[in-house]
Amino acid sequence: MSEKVLIVDDQFGIRILLNEVFQKEGYKTFQAANGLQALDIVKKHAPDLVLLDMKIPGMDGIEILKRMKVIDPDIRVIIMTAYGELDMIQEAKDLGAITHFAKPFDIDDIRAAVRNNLAAKSDTK
Repeated sequence: MSEKVLIVDDQFGIRILLNEVFQKEGYKTFQAANGLQALDIVKKHAPDLVLLDMKIPGMDGIEILKRMKVIDPDIRVIIMTAYGELDMIQEAKDLGAITHFAKPFDIDDIRAAVRNNLAAKSDTK
């Protein structure tokens, strides 16, 4: 069974790019443009890893992360932000985010981070 990756970003182009990259890597991918969609996917599909943008209209990334952790305390989340907001990054890490990427990110770096974190999850099973 292939691992499941959820991409949460309000920017359509970024969702499509990441979706294409991770499908080519062999992952089953899901996309969400907002927090409600993301939480619904987490409940229904239990993704192995989430790429979560911090700046999403409506429910911001911190709130989405908090709610995801209620649904699945062990969910693995990598945050993405176009803003160098250190306090938000630190709060997300305090809530359990694995790492973060600043936009624009290097696609090879984010691909490697996803691969490494999913491999680490497999090792702990």
